[in-house]
Formats: sequence, C-alpha cells, structure tokens
Amino acid sequence: MAILVTGGAGYIGSHTVVELLAAGYEVVIADNFYNSSPKVLDRLKTITGVDVPFVECDVCDKDQVENLFSAHPEIDAVIHFAAYKAVGESVEKPLDYYENNIGGAMTILQAMKRHGVKNFVFSSSATVYGDPETVPCTEDSPANGATNPYGWTKVMQEQILRDLCVSDKKMNVAILRYFNPIGAHPSGLIGEDPNGIPNNLLPYIAQAAIGKYPAVRVFGTDYPTPDGTGVRDYIHVVDLAKGHVAAVKKLFTKCGLVTYNLGTGNGYSVLQVIKAYEKAIGRELEKNYLPRRAGDIAENYADPRKAREELGWTAQYTIDDMCAHSWNWQSNNPNGYKE
Repeated sequence: MAILVTGGAGYIGSHTVVELLAAGYEVVIADNFYNSSPKVLDRLKTITGVDVPFVECDVCDKDQVENLFSAHPEIDAVIHFAAYKAVGESVEKPLDYYENNIGGAMTILQAMKRHGVKNFVFSSSATVYGDPETVPCTEDSPANGATNPYGWTKVMQEQILRDLCVSDKKMNVAILRYFNPIGAHPSGLIGEDPNGIPNNLLPYIAQAAIGKYPAVRVFGTDYPTPDGTGVRDYIHVVDLAKGHVAAVKKLFTKCGLVTYNLGTGNGYSVLQVIKAYEKAIGRELEKNYLPRRAGDIAENYADPRKAREELGWTAQYTIDDMCAHSWNWQSNNPNGYKE
C-alpha cells in the first residue's frame, strides 16, 4: 500500500511527504517541476532517511499518468496537489488555470477508476467561500461564490468529486479546504520557493527581508478591517501537512465523501503578519502601500472545529513560529533551491 502525492516536490506536497513517512506510510511522488525543484527530493531524503520513489509526470498528460499507475500498482490512495495556485495570476490567465487544474484532476481520477484506486484527498481552498457574509467559515458556509478563476477551479473540482461519489459508493474522498499556508520545515531544508515574483504575502516578505525587493507590498489599506488591510487565517505548512495525514487515515475507514476546513481559526491582517516577521528578523521592513489587488477580499478565516472533532487534528504552531521558520528557511536558502 502506498500514497501517491501529485505535486509532491512542491511546497505543501514536500512537507506532506515528510509527515506521511513519519506516520509510517509508503509514498510515491509525481511532479513535473513546474513550480518546484528536483533538489527537493534530496532534501526529503536528508530529512526522512527514505529514498522516496519518484516519477516525473505531467498530470494533464493521460499517457504519462497511465504509465505512472501501471508502474506502481501498490498505490492505494492519492493526495492531489498538482495545480496552479496564484489568485492574481488566475485573473490574468484564466484559461490556463481551468485547463491545468480541472484537466489534471480529471486525468488523475480517470486513471484511478481504471486501476481501482478508491481513496482521494483533494487540495481545495478557502477561496471556495468567496467573499463570505460572515466569518469564521464553517464547512456548511456557501462554497460557490469564488471571486477569481483559481477559486472557481476549486469549486468546480469539488462538484466533480461530489458527483463521482454519488455514482461510485466505494469512493472515499476528503476535500480539504485550507486557508493560507506559510512557514517552512523547522530543519530549514525545505520551504516555499516560488518561480519569479512571489504572488503570496509570506514569500514576498521573506524575499524583501533578504534584500531582493526594497519594500513589502501591501495591497489595499481601505478594507473594513481593524487596520484596513486584508485579514486571513495563516496556518503553518507542517500543521497543514499533518492534516493531510489525518485525512488519509480517515479515508481508510471507508468514510465516503467528507469535507474539512484546515486552519487555525485566527485571523491576522497583512500588517500583523509583517510585524510578526519583523520580530523574527529583528528589524523593521520598508512597506509599499498599493491599491487593492483584483480578486482579493477583506476577511476570511476558518472554523476548524469539525477537523478537530472528526480527525483529531488541531493546528499547533503560532504566527511567530510560522514567521521564524520561514526566516530560517529563507536566510539559509536565499535563492531557494537555486544555486
């Protein structure tokens, strides 16, 4: 029995591989290095002591995916991370996002059907809640009001999975709606290394902190929040990874379709996060205040009680931990995985 992790060399995928191995699972990684690096595989071996089987594979390519499943008949469950993930970029390139995110999931699910694999963890997002009328969001909050193409790809894929589970009562699917993953493995060996200019707050702060950018960008200071900047639920990537392990365990109870928020339940504003990062590095950062960014909303954070009650999972790390671990990664790897 093994868990296939698509996008397993990526930011969240690599941390999840570490936690799966720590929990005693066998793992197969599939990745095409679109937004990751082959060096991650060596770092994973250093952390875990395990040489994880790896297949270079584009999940949108049906032949490559078929070869992957044929070569690894031991696969009994799939955690699907492989997708484009930047909100702003999705507004600029909607067709690319619909083609890659929905197409890749469909290709994986079709291959699972052919090979009799009935367990699937889907990497969804709090963006499915759109601009929520009330917070915190529960799993019963309306999840069909995305404000950007990235979010709509998640809404659509969730519906595909619900329809699949209606048609096949043997399918076990965990939809994990997670909020804003940040931080890095405490070892400093793996972390977030986006291509080009980071689209998300934390990697941009981290790269500004090492001098790649003169200031931290703050998009929007006129939101209806305490300090005018956007509020989000930031969760440590290791806590998030452990949530995926808990979801896999749930699948093997023959649970059918389940949906969970993975967040801390606490909202932090952009300026609060910057302040926490300044605490981690011991100095202030310059700030560049800009207009609101297309597709962004004022406030979104989780009600994580269902995951606590049904999965036995709770986020452990604080915002100070998240920023300290991010800085440990970035300061020791100023160019990420690049030389």
